[in-house]
Amino acid sequence: MDKEKKESISFSKGLLQNEELYQYILETTVYPREPETLKELRDITATHPRAIMATAPDAGQLMAMLLKLTDAKRTIEVGVFTGYSLLLTALTIPEDGKIVAIDLNRDAYEIGLPVIRRAGVENKIDFIESEALPVLDQLLEDPGNENGFDFAFIDADKINYWNYHERLMKLVKVGGIVVYDNTLWNGTVAMPEECTPKELREGRQRTLDFNKLIAADPRVQVSLAPFGDGITICRRIL
Repeated sequence: MDKEKKESISFSKGLLQNEELYQYILETTVYPREPETLKELRDITATHPRAIMATAPDAGQLMAMLLKLTDAKRTIEVGVFTGYSLLLTALTIPEDGKIVAIDLNRDAYEIGLPVIRRAGVENKIDFIESEALPVLDQLLEDPGNENGFDFAFIDADKINYWNYHERLMKLVKVGGIVVYDNTLWNGTVAMPEECTPKELREGRQRTLDFNKLIAADPRVQVSLAPFGDGITICRRIL
């Protein structure tokens, strides 16, 4: 097995039970179209002790399509890590597009920043080292930001997913897209609690609660897709 194949499997958060099938998807439709800078950042991130936190490349490919389909120009990202999804977004939106990127930990972002700079898209990114809720609240203080964003990607603390959602329903325009990562929580959402590893139980319950609320939210059209660790795609309709 070649080096990239080994890394991609160990790095994968995919829920497919058959590793060969997941590898087929990556090698057939994902890797051939992955920009070199994204591949470089994916390889760098694969060596990080917390590499599992990164966006799965197949999920990233879907995100890029959603960004194009919605002609997204102004976006929000909560949870940046080393910046794979951030770089993907910056490469996809127009030259005058802007991303408000929020993360508590700038150290991880600094790992990917040299690649982002080489890709020539750092100018599109406004990185804010902070908890996300105060930043989102600050954005809402400016009336010009209401309905002013086209797209948002959330991959952060699960305890605040619904709090983020409530704010994003004001910031993202009607017809805009919000994507939440890790909404299948390593498949544990379909397991009895007693069969779930103890370290995953709290996140499992948070995810179950969020998924239930999203499913009942009349403001959005919803699809929970089994990419990576599960991504919930919300299209604001009200």
